[in-house]
Amino acid sequence: MASGSQKFIARNRAPRVQIEYDVELYGSEKKVQLPFVMGVMADLAGKSAVAQPAIADRRFLEIDVDNFDERMRAMAPRASFAVPNTLTGEGNLSVDLTFESMNDFTPGAVAARIGPLRALLEARTQLSNLLTYMDGKTGAEELIERLLGDPALLAAVVSAPAPAPAGDGEETGVLDALRTAAPDAAPDGDGSADVLAALRASAPEPGAEDRTA
Repeated sequence: MASGSQKFIARNRAPRVQIEYDVELYGSEKKVQLPFVMGVMADLAGKSAVAQPAIADRRFLEIDVDNFDERMRAMAPRASFAVPNTLTGEGNLSVDLTFESMNDFTPGAVAARIGPLRALLEARTQLSNLLTYMDGKTGAEELIERLLGDPALLAAVVSAPAPAPAGDGEETGVLDALRTAAPDAAPDGDGSADVLAALRASAPEPGAEDRTA
């Protein structure tokens, strides 16, 4: 055994594992290196709904950056548990998650799979989209402030009938409410109808961004 080279590697290239031995072949000495292969056994599937074969029937699989998501999708690891409900401060919140890719571990993907969190995430997305659509609209911010500061006007927008879903799926509920809210839905004599009409005019029509691009 070439103990000298092993000690050199340990001192200078510690993270790398290299195994070798000397062998005599046809009267000459030759160094033979042995590949270092490591296998990991772990319960990675968790509470997966996909039936897993018996341990004796399982085989080692190569996992790398190119097939990681594919391996995870086939395994379908699942976690099911309960956590304290910090939204209401009462009781627990049931969590049931199945992961098919690394993207499923991101906060947004996790929130989208939990009912109460999904509702908050959708509301946040709608508000973000509203800000994007209102960007560059003269007086839009002032109109939004008046909307938020006038309970009667806000109630008129909220009570407006919901339109049919847009074909492209990109319109937000807030903008749809502005487009479909009738000016006469606001109480008379308080100016809400005029502001509501202005809000409808400020809300861009579906596909307006594509036509102006």
